[in-house]
Amino acid sequence: MQNATGGEPDVSVVVAVYNTMPYLTECLTSLAEQSIGHERLEVVAVDDGSTDGSGKELDRFAELYPGLFTVVHQENSGGPAAPSNRALDLARGRYVFFVGADDYLGVEALERLVTAADRLGSDVVLGKMVGVNGRDVPGAVFERDSDDVTFLNSALAWSISNTKLFRRGHIEELGLRFDEDLPVLSDEPFTMEACFRARRVSVRADYDYYFAVRRDDESNVTLSFRREDWLRATARAMAVTARHTEPGASRDWIHRRHCTSEMARILAPGLLDLPLDTQRRLCDGLGELVREHCNESVMARLSRVDRLCMRLAGRGHTDAVLDVLRAGAEPPLRLDRKRAYAAYPSFRDPELAVPDAWFDVTKEVAEPWAEQTFGPAQACWSDDGEQLVIRVRGSLPELARAGAETVRVRAESRRGGERQPRTCHVSLTAVEDGTDLQLTFKVGELFPAKAPSWGSCTFGLKVTGLGVTHEVPLTAELPALRRWHRLRPHRVTVAAPAAEGKYAGMLTLRVTRVPVRQLVRRCLGPLRRRT
Repeated sequence: MQNATGGEPDVSVVVAVYNTMPYLTECLTSLAEQSIGHERLEVVAVDDGSTDGSGKELDRFAELYPGLFTVVHQENSGGPAAPSNRALDLARGRYVFFVGADDYLGVEALERLVTAADRLGSDVVLGKMVGVNGRDVPGAVFERDSDDVTFLNSALAWSISNTKLFRRGHIEELGLRFDEDLPVLSDEPFTMEACFRARRVSVRADYDYYFAVRRDDESNVTLSFRREDWLRATARAMAVTARHTEPGASRDWIHRRHCTSEMARILAPGLLDLPLDTQRRLCDGLGELVREHCNESVMARLSRVDRLCMRLAGRGHTDAVLDVLRAGAEPPLRLDRKRAYAAYPSFRDPELAVPDAWFDVTKEVAEPWAEQTFGPAQACWSDDGEQLVIRVRGSLPELARAGAETVRVRAESRRGGERQPRTCHVSLTAVEDGTDLQLTFKVGELFPAKAPSWGSCTFGLKVTGLGVTHEVPLTAELPALRRWHRLRPHRVTVAAPAAEGKYAGMLTLRVTRVPVRQLVRRCLGPLRRRT
């Protein structure tokens, strides 16, 4: 095709197509309706073995717009790289623009982009993207028009898909083509190489240029992925950055994008559903990338779990990585003096010898721990009358993760001047809005087989950790419990807690022997009334 002056087209649009119906129709329509005009435009579409009618739709548009569309059909190659390369080989425009076959352009998109590239002398121009149907698109780089951006002075590193306008001469001078052994993300190393070596990269944010569509079935090639392919592509992209930057803050800034996005996605839910050998292979590959490209600065913005996994992977501790993922984001807590640690299986493993600091979650836990509150105690006798059960609701779910070691129960029975500590069973259960604490005491301990009963037993409850102690007041109203001991009747009652003093806020059980006269009177009373 030739433009109005008899020369080459201003822009060639490359469309790699594989099973994108019905979205393909809107994509092709948006190209046919571009304000730049058919005399300045060519569309080169390569059908990569579609089976859903996409190939027929391409042929239909070629018939509707003769001379505008060049359509090529080929066997399926397994990804967009091969059809994109074939289209590039056929393209003749001064510029080339890549569009996803399920996306579409604003009517003035190409005209505006070509005008900007010509005026500014840009080798690459980005047009503002808009997400459709919940599709995530980069936003920071499109905050304003920018005539000259780099990876270091903008968010360009977060927008490295190939959906941009490229000066075709720039691509050919560099000999750029997509890596056909990459089923996904082959555009990232391509785009990064083009941008690193461009004379100028510009951004236009004054118009909605590109509409990126999320398919209803989420089958977009970059949304449905094999993690091993994703990992290989990420390694290629990071290698491009390493070639074009010196070690230091600038390189770390760009690597951080891959670390927080593609590398973290390797660890996303679903990894543990893969065969174990695949899990190990992915963790090993992740470790290689960490060792080669990632330091603490690069990993600084990762989630706590992802950062721990990458640190462990970087040291080659694959089993430890998988243990972390199996344990999830809320492992048991280990409180050690004024520090809190996520007690994953690898924590303080002498064979791994990794720093405690990797597991430190004190900043996340300390403030809520200090501010946690406890509701009123609820007490009852067990159904068989053998146990006193005390329940308290705490406001902090992390208390259950910290375990019973953080709960201190003072239980002491007294008989005359004699005192003896008692044992309470403590259990913690995480609930939606906090932690349920349950204390269980065997009443039978107050009635030794070969000795008189104890006169009382007092219970106090404290929750302690991170240098903070919470005293939990206990109180209860319970009916008296009757019990026989050494052929004598006894009553167990709950005494009101002291308002002050050493036993303030503590719950006390009192044991009293029921006088025989009182017992006889209670038993004979109903009989006397009958007579």
